[in-house]
Amino acid sequence: MVVIHDAYRINFDTIAVEDFWNVGNEIEHKMHRIHAYPAKFPAFITTKAIQYAEERGISINTVADVFCGCGTTSYEACRNQKKFWGCDINPVATLIAQVKSRKYNDKTLVKYYREIIKSFDSISINIEDYPINERIQFWFPEKQICDLIRLKQSILDTVPCNSHYQKFFLCAFSNILKGTSVWLTKSIKPQTDPNKSPANVIEAFHTQFEFMRSANHKNELSSQNQVNIENVSILERNFRKPFVDLLITSPPYVTSYEYADLHQLSTLWLDYTDDYKSLRKGSIGSLFRPTDFNEDIKHLNKTGESIVFQLWNVDKRKAQAVARYYLDMQQSIKKCFDIMNDNGMALFVIGNTEYKGVKVNNALHLLQSMQETGFGDLEIVRRKISRKNLPPHRDELGRFTTDVNSRKVYADEFIVIGRKT
Repeated sequence: MVVIHDAYRINFDTIAVEDFWNVGNEIEHKMHRIHAYPAKFPAFITTKAIQYAEERGISINTVADVFCGCGTTSYEACRNQKKFWGCDINPVATLIAQVKSRKYNDKTLVKYYREIIKSFDSISINIEDYPINERIQFWFPEKQICDLIRLKQSILDTVPCNSHYQKFFLCAFSNILKGTSVWLTKSIKPQTDPNKSPANVIEAFHTQFEFMRSANHKNELSSQNQVNIENVSILERNFRKPFVDLLITSPPYVTSYEYADLHQLSTLWLDYTDDYKSLRKGSIGSLFRPTDFNEDIKHLNKTGESIVFQLWNVDKRKAQAVARYYLDMQQSIKKCFDIMNDNGMALFVIGNTEYKGVKVNNALHLLQSMQETGFGDLEIVRRKISRKNLPPHRDELGRFTTDVNSRKVYADEFIVIGRKT
């Protein structure tokens, strides 16, 4: 662990890998696998962070994650008997997080499942009576569309509206969508597989239900957990007073994933939007986020400004997106500071990237942003990346790729820690 006295004078070559942050002592809980999600946060880091903070005298009542994604931090915080608050702009992410962060009565799950199947078998539809989004028609054969309509309607008709159990089954529905479509399996970007035979809807739903039911059997949470997960950007959320003792989060990778594109099947089927592209504009790190470059550049710290101008020489559109991302991150860090209780600790997991030869030092930008915001006792440590669902390689355009012959730029990432002193 390197203690930072001046974030503008740090030498990244001196930051060593520490075993404490590399591996967990327990097998990852099955609830973390109830729904596919790109670049999931390593589950064990939350428990490690709680241990690290408490050893330094922090009394932890509430844990928060301002980029909560599919709820990994939420589940682990609750497993450690902490209150949790989190937010994410992605409605699919918050659905998964809300479902993951509860314990369910098994008899109730089985009862609703049988009623859903009974309803599915009795529903007869005429597809012409349903307005089908053209993107759904692009991804799904007509047979799967008809069966998905029947299944979704059965869930909505059978399980109490907006209940935790309805969310459970809608989460199951969401996770079978790629398998029942022509989406290329395990692809890190939207693309079709012309040789794929889409899965049978009801068989896929049965398999998904049994997996989630099994995960719930091993679920260590209590039905009394105090959890609040909101579908909102941290930039749009206002707070009346501080309430967080430990913040644990992993900001989105800049312009690497278009989450709105990756979750378009679920957002369309679950009626979160009629046009998945509309969800891009609010996403931090999206190449499509609106920007005013001339204005944004005025407010960046020194590292952000330097990196953006280097990118400007190789790709102006990318430079504009990165400028917006860095400004969003600076504002997000200010929000994080505001919600922290005095003496609270914030822990960020972030990776550096590279684009067309330009080194994009996100960790340094984050450190400087925290220092300028008012965080003290800054520390940074390096950890190895072992996540199979985050490819460590980039293609010639700087995008994620599974091609092992491409440049390896995601071998490690950084944990940046600060205190509200």
